[in-house]
Amino acid sequence: MRSTRASTGVALVVALCTALTGCGGSSNNLSGSTSSGSSSAASSSGGAGGRSLVIGSAGFTEIQLMAEMYKLLLEKAGFQPTIKVVQNREVYEPALEKGDIDVVPDYAATMTEFLNIKAHGQSAAPVATSDKDTTVAALNKLGEPLGIKALDAAEAVDQNAFAVTKAYATKNRLTRMSDLHGRSVVIAATEECPDRPFCQPGLEKTYGIKVTKVLPLGFGTAQVKSAVTSGKAQLGLVGTTDATLPDLGLVLLQDDKHLQLADNLVPVVGKDFLGDTTLASALDALAPTLTTEDLTQLNKKVDAERQKPADVAKEYLTSKGML
Repeated sequence: MRSTRASTGVALVVALCTALTGCGGSSNNLSGSTSSGSSSAASSSGGAGGRSLVIGSAGFTEIQLMAEMYKLLLEKAGFQPTIKVVQNREVYEPALEKGDIDVVPDYAATMTEFLNIKAHGQSAAPVATSDKDTTVAALNKLGEPLGIKALDAAEAVDQNAFAVTKAYATKNRLTRMSDLHGRSVVIAATEECPDRPFCQPGLEKTYGIKVTKVLPLGFGTAQVKSAVTSGKAQLGLVGTTDATLPDLGLVLLQDDKHLQLADNLVPVVGKDFLGDTTLASALDALAPTLTTEDLTQLNKKVDAERQKPADVAKEYLTSKGML
């Protein structure tokens, strides 16, 4: 799912089937969207007044969960939200500009670089950083002329990470990526890894790791994890919210030198609700509450335990006293 989003940075965002960087599925048609009620009624004075709005949602677990949480929070605030599945950013970003979609859960760094490339071309220097506030500020600077705006980014972040076996970490006293300085490793990752700044070049330049080989097995796939657990690779490229790792005897190494960008979950609002303080207050309340650990466990409930995203979202928000 995340292979295209994970290639964050300039080359990444052009080839979006993303989520993030977006993902599976083919429904990119916005016809029949129920957003018409939102275009004329938005107000900056607060008070939802039963106004309708459309939440865009990419068709994979993590974003589905976020969309369901947004829906519940907005219902509590007095809106009448509906969720529209739209699979890639190349479709839903223009829809935000037009008002066909009113808010989407997205990833801060990836959306920032999408807008950066849209504005300045594929050769644009990256403006997203490893700091979420700096990245959101850059996102909003790029979004302002387009009529879109990011609200507060959650503490939860789904970014690229590298997993090792617990046994390998214990034997070599590894907790941070910098602990691998000077070591030779084989990496199980995407086929683009040798060219991506977050992957082989970044590991070599930032951490002084000697990458002897890249096994092109994808991003966070079963094959990546199998290569690491079997010893064919020492590092596997995965995501920070991958809930399957503990059961496989895998652990993440801390990105202590901040190689990866700030792909924190963030609401991005379209033109018809830019100044709506009620909407902003409702969604901003989630930002300091939702952690990466929380999101990992929520993903697990859907993917491993087969619970419905709507039920998991409601249970989580209720447990946090937000409903």
